[in-house]
Amino acid sequence: MANPVNELLKAIHARLMADAALLALIGADGIRDRRIAGLPLPALVIGEAETRDFSTASEDGVEILLTLEAWSKVSRREAEEIAGAVRRLLHDATLGVAGHALVSLVHRASVSRREPKTTLFVAEVQFRAVLEPLASAG
Repeated sequence: MANPVNELLKAIHARLMADAALLALIGADGIRDRRIAGLPLPALVIGEAETRDFSTASEDGVEILLTLEAWSKVSRREAEEIAGAVRRLLHDATLGVAGHALVSLVHRASVSRREPKTTLFVAEVQFRAVLEPLASAG
């Protein structure tokens, strides 16, 4: 079976890359799997992903707690604007996740701050996804 976190991230990446307004904010190369000093900002970075068993008596399932980080060197406002676009695009979204049925994808919380010892701002957007594996065709 395909890794549910990787498949969810692929679906999220496709959804975000398809939005012209978000790309206008972060650029075509603005979605990354880590923040690397020297690369242009603003950017959206894949943060922490925590996976938990969410099976019931009758269904297998997985819960994924995912954080996306909007980084800016300009202002908290810019980071919050990017975070807002991400919330709008992903909260309660219907995404095709290979090998899985996406039961829900909801915004849990957002936190913004100035990163200590730097001049950068970050807005973290936290989501909760629940997926069930699709039955294999046999």
